[in-house]
Amino acid sequence: MIRLSRVSVLALVTGVFAVTAATDTGRLPADQLEKAVRSDSICIPTPGELFAALGKAGKTNWSGQYRGPIPVTYRNRAQIALNLGGLIADGFIAVEAKDSQQVKNIGSDIIKLAKALGVSEHLLGRGNSINEFAENNEWATLQEELEATQNEVKSSMQSHADQDLVILVTLGGWIRGTQVVTAAIMQNYDEHSAKVLRQPALVHFMKSKLNEISPELRQEPLVKDVSEQLGEIEKLVSFPAGKAPNANEVRKVNEAVGKVMAEIESKELPK
Repeated sequence: MIRLSRVSVLALVTGVFAVTAATDTGRLPADQLEKAVRSDSICIPTPGELFAALGKAGKTNWSGQYRGPIPVTYRNRAQIALNLGGLIADGFIAVEAKDSQQVKNIGSDIIKLAKALGVSEHLLGRGNSINEFAENNEWATLQEELEATQNEVKSSMQSHADQDLVILVTLGGWIRGTQVVTAAIMQNYDEHSAKVLRQPALVHFMKSKLNEISPELRQEPLVKDVSEQLGEIEKLVSFPAGKAPNANEVRKVNEAVGKVMAEIESKELPK
């Protein structure tokens, strides 16, 4: 997974996300697709990078973006992976809010879900580090540690030939991150911030990666449903180049990603 510096985040969100201005299809050109893949990993902004881009436009009420606890007893591996990505996004929210207790709670849940997927025991050490940095209010170091935890989860999965789950973890993080970004923009609408949501090429890319996972996993009801809803989300984020979505359009994106997130969290899988 390529890590981008915080300085380059805004350029990524407003530039790379807008690459479709050169095409009518909303798809990434071939050269961009080649750059988007490194060692079979997806080049998609981490939740922390999305939040950093949003933060450049003004003060965000990060604690207002918390959600209630989610179950950590899922049995379906696809659902575990999607929720693990969402929890990692929650960790970045807690870091932005500088809430040490919330960081520790989420870090504990991240470890539980990661262990359910058979991820490396080294993550237990990461969990201890997260707690220690949270206790000492070392927020910059905490963000780096959370990114390292995310990367270690994915590296461990790759070493066990679980690239399909890496895709789902990444997707879960993007969905939750986008839910938070849209909610924050709705609370304090700003045209500059709203332009972050123009992401048709990125959503199309994620759909294409879902189509490459194993046929067995692709037929999972939850995975099929998420894939179908990504098609609708792609339409909602396909704003004209240079145009910021209005408040109502932001709300529609928020509702769409919120619906997907609710299904990912639900203990009752779609049939």
